[in-house]
Amino acid sequence: MSLLQLQGVEASYGPAQALFGVDLEIGEGEVVALMGRNGMGKSTTIKTICGMLAASAGSLQFDGHDLRALPSHKIARLGIGLVPEGRRCFAPLTVEENLTAAARPGPWDMQRVAELFPRLEERRHQTAGSLSGGEQQMLTIGRALMTNPRLLILDEATEGLAPVVRQEIWAAIARLKADTGLAILVVDKSLRELSAVADHAVILNRGCNVWTGKISALEAKQADRYLGV
Repeated sequence: MSLLQLQGVEASYGPAQALFGVDLEIGEGEVVALMGRNGMGKSTTIKTICGMLAASAGSLQFDGHDLRALPSHKIARLGIGLVPEGRRCFAPLTVEENLTAAARPGPWDMQRVAELFPRLEERRHQTAGSLSGGEQQMLTIGRALMTNPRLLILDEATEGLAPVVRQEIWAAIARLKADTGLAILVVDKSLRELSAVADHAVILNRGCNVWTGKISALEAKQADRYLGV
């Protein structure tokens, strides 16, 4: 059964249309990769799901709820946790304060987040602004998990990080898939890492669906056409 379903979604920034009939489906406990080159509609699709950009056409359903009828804060309360591009921690607040600021009742608490990212426990009383980029990304993921979502959306969660930190993030995503029933929508460019965790992928090009399937079935010429620089 679908947890999130987008059908024929269109969206615009003023007079400039950005999405042209996007389709996307995520089931309970499923990991889906949303892929495409920069500027092809991935972040716009996420903004539309989260109510930060209004859809001009199409259907957006989450667990039977019409997302087009809801403001972003009510969408979040339905169980959608967002890890936005660029981290966006609350820099003056401590790690603990960042995590508890958005906390909602459920299995994810400080202890469980610390088990996933031990560095956050070590830096519990440091301000977020004093952390490294990788630690801030761990904090942002932890903060989203503290909302106890049913769907976690990761928008370029490994971009700009050192290789060793990238691997820590990918290991955490794999652990989330293996140990929880959490559905995950992950935007990233790394085919190798995505193929290890994603059940299937959707590729966007110029705001349209151009490919859907298992990453293992993606041909080299398709990858070069839609994902190459």
